[in-house]
Amino acid sequence: MRIAHISDTHITGGEAYKSYAYDLTVSEINRLNFDLVVHTGDVTNSGLREEYERAEYELKKIKKPLVVIPGNHDVRNVGYELFEEFIGPLNGVYEFKDGVLIWVDSTIPDLSDGRIGRHKFRWLKKVLEEYSERPIKIVASHHHLVPLPNTGRERNVLFNAGDVLDLLLRHDVTLYLCGHKHVPNVYRVEDLIVDNAGCTSCRKTRRGDVNSYNIVEIEKDRIGVTVRRLVGEEETKSHRPVKSKLFIPRGERLIRIVHVADTRVSDRVYFRRKVLENAIRLINEKLKPDVVVHSGNMVDVGIERNFERASEFWEKIGAPKLAVPGSSDMTCLGHELFPEYFGEPEVTPLRDFTFIPVLTPQYEYEVGSVGRFGQRKLAGDLESAEGTRVVFMHHNVVPIPGSREKGFLEDAGDVLKILTQHGAEIVLTGHGGNAFAVRVENTVVINAGSLSWELHRNTFGNSFNLIDVYPGMIVAFEVQATWGSRRLLGIWPLRPSSGAP
Repeated sequence: MRIAHISDTHITGGEAYKSYAYDLTVSEINRLNFDLVVHTGDVTNSGLREEYERAEYELKKIKKPLVVIPGNHDVRNVGYELFEEFIGPLNGVYEFKDGVLIWVDSTIPDLSDGRIGRHKFRWLKKVLEEYSERPIKIVASHHHLVPLPNTGRERNVLFNAGDVLDLLLRHDVTLYLCGHKHVPNVYRVEDLIVDNAGCTSCRKTRRGDVNSYNIVEIEKDRIGVTVRRLVGEEETKSHRPVKSKLFIPRGERLIRIVHVADTRVSDRVYFRRKVLENAIRLINEKLKPDVVVHSGNMVDVGIERNFERASEFWEKIGAPKLAVPGSSDMTCLGHELFPEYFGEPEVTPLRDFTFIPVLTPQYEYEVGSVGRFGQRKLAGDLESAEGTRVVFMHHNVVPIPGSREKGFLEDAGDVLKILTQHGAEIVLTGHGGNAFAVRVENTVVINAGSLSWELHRNTFGNSFNLIDVYPGMIVAFEVQATWGSRRLLGIWPLRPSSGAP
């Protein structure tokens, strides 16, 4: 199966549209051997009738089977009705030998943001169940699923990206195709390939890049994605699906990490003091970790009496402890009180591991940021660290199920790229009130739910994470804070290139 993935043509009569780039791309696609062409949205620039009339003419130049998905620009000015009139259905299914392509309209009229709403989410789930036996399952939409590098401020990932990602992973989807941000990028998330196309024929490219499209090749034991630029070198990324296998710990455990977040100590009714006390007893008496990592929101509001109470709980934990602040810790006087009570977060070696803190909260603001200076520091810390590298921060870098995503970390795309490119083996986060774990490329990202705050999003209840690392293996459990019962978050291989013996 060979797919030409184009996106963001922005067809218009104005300067935004580069007709020569479109014609060069279409000419090449028609000349080469493709089974299918997928356009992941923003066919037009403003959703106007004259643009759709021209788009209908331009799309007919493509002499291959074609699926077109609406983008946020296409639904401007009630353009979603014109899309159906001139191009085709907003949602649909395309069957091919051994596989199926399901496309979903993720647009919200007159907004750049995206969402696969409740009814469409149920429809997508139903269709995935109907085609569960197909070895190749492709889902396509306009909006991106995972934060992207080189796109400026992250703010347009799907509102319910975490739920969609979880759905795709649970149904063994092979490939997710999207566009929207005008940046080509390919990630492997567990065994799912997330393929973002750049812009095919729009002048608005990022970082001085040129127009491009992606070539997707799906074989029995390999998926390859090539970014094909009109000018410059090609970039190819190849992935072989992981065969299911049984993980068996070999050798002694290297380290045990207890990972907590969102304690939110306060005198408010939402703070569950007894749950926190029970969790501390469980940690000290039964789990006996080598280190406890707190990924932020130590207190509910950054005032002195909250920090004083939180430090009393914190001191009851017998193991070595590491902590970074969360967004609620940075309210009021929190920027002064957090380091006074819990110390300045520092790079900490422990056994054959290096724990690297990243400060993401901003004063009095829910949205986090690492910043360009912080990104350079993170890259340097990762390069100089010895052994297995564990990065811990508050804000999440991958979408979390049950939580609305709208730029929780405004530079999440660039930070995620640094983490994956510079070899962070484990990343611990704590924003969103729900536990979730997933591997992006070779980096395992684990988010902690709320330990002792009633206003969480977790059907498992208040919880924390238990992470055991063995030679060649990472195991993560979510532990229910009241009863101590566990559920598996995931098992992953520990990269041979890491510093673990």
